[in-house]
Amino acid sequence: MGDATALTLQAQADVVAAVEDWRLWMATERAASRHTVAAYLHDTAVFLAFLTGYRGRPPGFSDLAGLGIREIRAWQSELARRDLDPASRARALSAIKAFFRRLDRAGHLHNPAVAMARAPKVPRRVPRPLTKVDAADVLTVAGDGGDWIAARDRALFTLLYGCGLRIDEALRLDAGCLPLGETVVVTGKGSKQRLVPVLPAVRAAVATYAVACPWPMEADAPLFRGEKGARLQAGVAQKAMRAVRAGLGLPDSATPHALRHSFATHLLAGGADLRAIQDLLGHASLSTTQRYTDVDAERLIAVHAAAHPRAR
Repeated sequence: MGDATALTLQAQADVVAAVEDWRLWMATERAASRHTVAAYLHDTAVFLAFLTGYRGRPPGFSDLAGLGIREIRAWQSELARRDLDPASRARALSAIKAFFRRLDRAGHLHNPAVAMARAPKVPRRVPRPLTKVDAADVLTVAGDGGDWIAARDRALFTLLYGCGLRIDEALRLDAGCLPLGETVVVTGKGSKQRLVPVLPAVRAAVATYAVACPWPMEADAPLFRGEKGARLQAGVAQKAMRAVRAGLGLPDSATPHALRHSFATHLLAGGADLRAIQDLLGHASLSTTQRYTDVDAERLIAVHAAAHPRAR
């Protein structure tokens, strides 16, 4: 197996080879993030380990082809007994369905029972954005260090909040996008590209960082660099955000991704069209963007409760 997972697969050689083929396909043709690849491989390894115990032998193609809905349900029940929440169990089933689709398309086997399996109902999660004041404070405090690392963190967080990017989208940018103009081309999920407007404040923060950065901003070099010059990793950015929120006394929900939520929520509160926000965020489905209307409704309820005379 590649570096995406350290798990040992309990399966026969044909299945092990198919999992490796699937890993390479996800990483290259689908351009899936390493986090997605690692999560899917982990769920698949756990599934194959369950089948090994359930059937008393490591599964091969013939075993996977003969799986019935009863065995799928037994696996799901085992995940529930391990106290995995519905979202984790739904993701695991999604991973297994994706693996079986790959097996089908590659001509290895066909199993309709897996496709028919139903995922557990997942409670709808409402995004937890920062307030406008807290978002502004994050951008200010992120640059307090005065060195190029602080300038980098401020530029990155300003980009996430000002353009609504996912952390992986921002870190995937190369220095060839400099100097930033009024728009920037962003590559999102599934290698889909979209055009995102760039605010003057974002351009200024990124320009300040680019000047301070000790590494040359060559066109094919990463825009955001780690201490040793390599492309900045998401974990480093998340660590920087943890330090900022600790200093400001913000909750654990104040993550780099929360800046993207804040971008959408603040646009909606300012009267932006939901379809336009969908395009800016790169959501394939409007229903995903509509979660932000729930956030705005919560804000209105809170304002009403605080201001209405009968609420006291």
